[in-house]
Amino acid sequence: MRHLLLVEDSERLASVLEDALRSHAEHITHVTTLAAARKVLKEQPPDAVLLDVSLPDGTSDTLLEDLQAVEPLPHVIAISGNATAEQAFRLASGGVRAFLPKPLDLTRLEEVWTRTLARPPDLVHALRASAGQVPLHQLEGVVRDTLVDEALAKSEGSVRGAAKLLRISRQLLQHILNARK
Repeated sequence: MRHLLLVEDSERLASVLEDALRSHAEHITHVTTLAAARKVLKEQPPDAVLLDVSLPDGTSDTLLEDLQAVEPLPHVIAISGNATAEQAFRLASGGVRAFLPKPLDLTRLEEVWTRTLARPPDLVHALRASAGQVPLHQLEGVVRDTLVDEALAKSEGSVRGAAKLLRISRQLLQHILNARK
């Protein structure tokens, strides 16, 4: 994990969380407001977000649209001591992968962190948000190009390795790459 965005208004809790997650992220950015979180999302997109639900300038469910625009889609874990059932539902519907109640149990945080980051982000929320906003053929192209680019990156540029990751033939992948030119 390269970059974790920690959105928590309690400096004391943020310090504890930073200490607990330091070994899991190369860089941790801590902010205390939604406005500051939006700025970080634009300037330095995170791989993961640990998100307090209630913040001084609003509730974090209003940040979900901004998070959906981040590429690649970050893993999001929400924390709260007083989230309503409606807020928890909106967060889950908006792509939050896990929810932890406060007071936090650091052992439980570690378990949830490991489990959440082991799974790829759920694209269903991003795709639902795109319905009616983007033509289907354009969205298919974005998904295909993103998967190809990620597979090539993971296979260090090897077309054969990328094809294996995508579970397609090398010839088909070469055809897709040639069509880009």
